[in-house]
Amino acid sequence: MIRVREVRLIDDENNQVGIVPTLEARQMADDKGLDLVEIAPNANPPVCRILDYGKYKFDLEKKNRENKKKQRQQELKEIRMQPKIDTHDLEFKAKHVGEFLDKGAKVKVTIRFRGRELAHTERGKIVLGKVLEMLDRDVTVDRPPAMEGRFMSMIISPKSKKS
Repeated sequence: MIRVREVRLIDDENNQVGIVPTLEARQMADDKGLDLVEIAPNANPPVCRILDYGKYKFDLEKKNRENKKKQRQQELKEIRMQPKIDTHDLEFKAKHVGEFLDKGAKVKVTIRFRGRELAHTERGKIVLGKVLEMLDRDVTVDRPPAMEGRFMSMIISPKSKKS
């Protein structure tokens, strides 16, 4: 004995047709020149919809592409210097930090200590403080100055426009 499986059918205009045998639902889709797509297989009875599957997939991909365009990848730039940096060099590096922040990137400012410089890590904090003073804009300090082995670094980002 052949068991006729039934499905809950939604037509191409989003109207509920009701519970129909699968063969009849398939025939209705063929008559309209569209596809019968199972959208909720675990429901009792399963839910099927009549639609143009190719157009549906295309619209889905188009929506995913649009969402991808709206996403913005956060960029992290790094500027390295030493604690015994000259004022002109510091101004030059601070200018680059400002340019990166203007483009919307986060910036990791790193001080590299070599040899005996490790005994005077407070100089690194002074240099990082001067960098923040030289920036003539509001910035958010995401991570305050901290030692990481022979390096002291902080991460700053541009002030968000929402706040």
